[in-house]
Amino acid sequence: MDSYLITVQPGGWRFEAEAGSSLLAAAEAAGVILPSSCRNGTCRTCLCRIVEGEISYLIDWPGLSLDEKRAGDVLPCVAVARSDLVLLAPAARLAGA
Repeated sequence: MDSYLITVQPGGWRFEAEAGSSLLAAAEAAGVILPSSCRNGTCRTCLCRIVEGEISYLIDWPGLSLDEKRAGDVLPCVAVARSDLVLLAPAARLAGA
């Protein structure tokens, strides 16, 4: 199974995301905490931005407008990596921090 290297900025934390695993689940497994609530793409609590890389979604209609998608906004709770990624997530933190 493929995996991708995810870098979370501004913290510079890195983790591997298995193909098909949500970015949120992969981050949590690696000890990187992204804000979250609903985990189904509607509340937007986990909203962050893709600086580099490609994703796809596990659901057809994540809670983002077309303009937000074009700007690179992403909902990690329902997004999967399709390449190595750099995410801008200022509210991210390490578990236990």
